[in-house]
Amino acid sequence: MPLKIYKMDASPPARAVLMMAELLELRHEAVDVNLMAGEHLTPDYLKKNPQHTVPVLEDGDFYLADSHAINTYLASKYGGPLSAQLYPADYQVRATINSRLFFDISAIQGATSPIVGALLSGAITSPTKEHIDKLNSGYEILDKYLQKTKFAAADHLTVADISLAASVSSASIMVPIDEKYSKLTAWFNTIQQEDWYKKANVPGLEAYKAFVFSRVK
Repeated sequence: MPLKIYKMDASPPARAVLMMAELLELRHEAVDVNLMAGEHLTPDYLKKNPQHTVPVLEDGDFYLADSHAINTYLASKYGGPLSAQLYPADYQVRATINSRLFFDISAIQGATSPIVGALLSGAITSPTKEHIDKLNSGYEILDKYLQKTKFAAADHLTVADISLAASVSSASIMVPIDEKYSKLTAWFNTIQQEDWYKKANVPGLEAYKAFVFSRVK
């Protein structure tokens, strides 16, 4: 039975999982969930994920929510030769990867989601100074991390880069990355050349961009 990924293409976390699936060349069924129509609130979906979020991974009778958890699971179980690179067993390297994933949740995703929510509700028509400052703070920290290693958590691609690629690509639509963050800019340019990024992130990113631009005045 193939894996199922419940997703909405515009969702940055969903795109992170789609990129991982593309990178690992995983056979899977992508199931669209229309959040605007409330499909994430149906009894069947809530059984799969009481948090009523996307993405959700279905692997047989196992269900897993949260893109960061899903991608570490996929890399560990289905990564094959790439597992040792994407999510190494070395305690310190893995801890660093986890640190970057938690950083993404708090500083990049965590700074972007309130902007999207406020745009969606009509509370704002453009990011506030506070929103911009928070995202720039996240960019600055990530740039400092990238001064130590070529990629977010090591000198090679890891699970952390996949999640951050989805988040940074989305955040930069609303708050562009200042060129003074040269390491972050170089990293993002490298990521954008990857086939898995182009195939699994760009289409949904365009939908995300269309939504943002439809709300920003």
